Amino acid sequence: MRQIADWLKELGMSEYAQLFADNRIDDVSILRDLTDQDLKEVGVPLGHRRKMLRAIAELSGAAPAAPPPTAQPEPKPQDGAERRHLTVMFTDLVGSTALSTKLDPEDLRSVIGAYHKCVAETVARFDGFVAKYMGDGALVYFGYPQAHEDDAERAVRAGLAMVGAVRSLTAPEPLEVRIGIGTGLVVVGDLIGSGEAQERGVVGETPNLVARLQAVAPPGTIVIEPATRRLLAGLFEYRDLGCVEVSPDRCRLMR
Repeated sequence: MRQIADWLKELGMSEYAQLFADNRIDDVSILRDLTDQDLKEVGVPLGHRRKMLRAIAELSGAAPAAPPPTAQPEPKPQDGAERRHLTVMFTDLVGSTALSTKLDPEDLRSVIGAYHKCVAETVARFDGFVAKYMGDGALVYFGYPQAHEDDAERAVRAGLAMVGAVRSLTAPEPLEVRIGIGTGLVVVGDLIGSGEAQERGVVGETPNLVARLQAVAPPGTIVIEPATRRLLAGLFEYRDLGCVEVSPDRCRLMR
């Protein structure tokens, strides 16, 4: 009988073999009953869910099942600019410059690729949107394209999960990430660039502030600003970093 592990290997997705085994998806015949929501609930990110559903459809000789109405829609281009209240995250892989002097370019590429994948999968779990990768950094929106009442909480939980996930990545040297998170009103503008470089431009103070917050964060920590702190209330434990001037009117940071 054909095994799930063999099927995943053919798709180039052997990393999900243990995940499927843990969820008792241990027979190829079960695959035909899986839906997009099922795969999402066990932790498979959107792109890989689509690939799996196409392969499942080929097994049964039918077209891939459309995701249920409750499934998270993919970001769609929108006409013109709109005002949004976003929580923005900026991540940075610590020590990547030093790594570049020690590793062969191909090895460094593998490390950065694993880091990008880690960011994408972690952010997807909390319905965030990776707007742009910038080498060893990533700009992430919570509240766009899909808004939630708890976007600030989702951002912090995603950040905490990311700190642990990056530490567990296999690399020649231990990896750490530092993260800045801020919340504010922005204008989400037109699409910029094309192909993989395409992003939805955001104008406002928040993205610039978050980049500065990330820069003052020690490795393995998250720094947030007061507006995000007020939204989170007592959900997490915080430490006041005192006054660090990152903009004229915002200098008290929490970690």
